[in-house]
Amino acid sequence: MASRLTSQGFAVAVYNRSPRPGMTIARTPREAASGADVIVSMLADDDATRAVWLGKDGALAGAARGSVLIESSTVTPDWIRELSAAAKKQGCELLDAPVTGSKGAAAAGELTFLVGGSYAALATARPVLAAMSKEINHLGPSGSGALMKLINNFVCGVQAVALAEAVAIIERSGLDREKAVAVLTSGAPGSPLVKLLSGRMLKKDFTPNFLMKLMAKDLRYAQKLGNIEVVSAALRTFEKAIKAGYGDKDFSSVVQSLRNSGKEKA
Repeated sequence: MASRLTSQGFAVAVYNRSPRPGMTIARTPREAASGADVIVSMLADDDATRAVWLGKDGALAGAARGSVLIESSTVTPDWIRELSAAAKKQGCELLDAPVTGSKGAAAAGELTFLVGGSYAALATARPVLAAMSKEINHLGPSGSGALMKLINNFVCGVQAVALAEAVAIIERSGLDREKAVAVLTSGAPGSPLVKLLSGRMLKKDFTPNFLMKLMAKDLRYAQKLGNIEVVSAALRTFEKAIKAGYGDKDFSSVVQSLRNSGKEKA
């Protein structure tokens, strides 16, 4: 996302908890935020964003009055409410603007932003968001974007587990695997995600696009929205795969734990 913004002519200061080659890295979040009109955070979870925004050297301490803060991490609505209140005390406005789309979409400027917050703050931030995206969806007041992202991701997680279960059954059954999976992907179950993940599962290519452990984290956050039985079932499957060593692989590798489970039963 930072590379995309620089390629579109924005002056970008970057703070990253793990330094990356090829970028000018600020020493602290506060230094990165100093003098910025728009400040964007993209991190792993509530704890990571709290550490970067708050505290003496946090980004909020360096934010100028009137600046717009954009939290693009997948976090809980509760944390968004807390951060929004802290931003207002600093004289800033917060947009929760998590994204759909992975590495390729970020590099190409084709992310979709799910935005919660005021129209005024969005108007200020829109040029920055537009440079990184193909679509900006304003879903309502603060917290709306974070809520929609968790709903989106729990549906994705449930689909991934359902597909993985299906692939494991197909492989154990003796059916022609390619023909059977083609029935799924070309028929009613064939969502864009199912089509994408089925290819990775069949090729056993689990190069990380979206980490297994992050999908599990999103499902845990989604559980806080209410007692969603399908989320609990999917989370158990992801946690089993993480215990089997797939936490840092793409979340499509959830199929491997089911394949291995089938072998054990046989």
